[in-house]
Amino acid sequence: MRIENYIKDLLYRYECVVIPNFGAFLSQRKPAQIHETTQAFYPPKKSISFNAQLTDNDGLLTNYISQVEDISYQEAIQKLTEFVSELKTSLNEIGKIELEYIGTFYLENQQLAFQPSYHHNYLLEAFGTEMYTSKAIARTNFSAVNVKETTTENKVEEKTTPVKSLPKKEEEKRSIPIWRYAAVGIVAIGLTGFLGANWYSQDVKTHNIAEQQKAAKKVEQKIQQATFAIDNPLPEITFKVDTQTGKYHVVAGAFRLKENATQKLTQLRDQGFKAREIGTNKYGLHQVIYSSYENRLEALKALKIIKKDHNPNAWLLVQEL
Repeated sequence: MRIENYIKDLLYRYECVVIPNFGAFLSQRKPAQIHETTQAFYPPKKSISFNAQLTDNDGLLTNYISQVEDISYQEAIQKLTEFVSELKTSLNEIGKIELEYIGTFYLENQQLAFQPSYHHNYLLEAFGTEMYTSKAIARTNFSAVNVKETTTENKVEEKTTPVKSLPKKEEEKRSIPIWRYAAVGIVAIGLTGFLGANWYSQDVKTHNIAEQQKAAKKVEQKIQQATFAIDNPLPEITFKVDTQTGKYHVVAGAFRLKENATQKLTQLRDQGFKAREIGTNKYGLHQVIYSSYENRLEALKALKIIKKDHNPNAWLLVQEL
């Protein structure tokens, strides 16, 4: 497998992936966006940048290559060294080199520049989402239609029969709109419901107060009857617990079986390390660490000492626990 594929795998999981003696890829989350003019929707993503100043080997990429290809840590370092040599040679001869799905390196005024690829999203939460453009909504304005009365040239005579007029009082009664009766009915129902709910609420409140008073009296009686007598009180015990904080962790190993992780933890503690388990990773492996650190430089110093004196396969994990 090519080295850029290993880098791509790690960019899904970590914010910083260092290529020793070359530089580091940094990822930063960006929220979803909508272009005001084109109405294009862009899902959330991880933007990739490159920092040529971060060249120290933090062990992340090297250890990953060692595990995937089942080779030693030193062989993985040698493989990375050859990869970096090929990158620099291609840049000097061609002036440009592309890493698939990651970006393109090129020389600009004898300085190394990086253009990230915009066709790949390293944010796992946005997997399967793509950019799309919504169509504009057509709105129809309805105008009033003027209706003109038409008259016929020929007038037809109609016979009308006289209609008896109703008494004035009956006309007034029939002219009262029906909605007035409906309004009166709604107001009456609302008042009835409000008064009933208010009465029920007051009754429940009174009942609750009475029950609370009874319970308080029973508790007070039990307290008065109880007697506490301790002739030989036990001495106070104070526990001192060393807590480790920080997002930089020196990893001793990741194990498929829980028993192996426990055995490794016991071994490290016997050697004097403040080792602990930090749970399982996304691959279901039980992780055991030497210690955690707030400062990245302190973590790298500790990693260097541990690799030299104890475990050359140790590596640095950057993760908030």
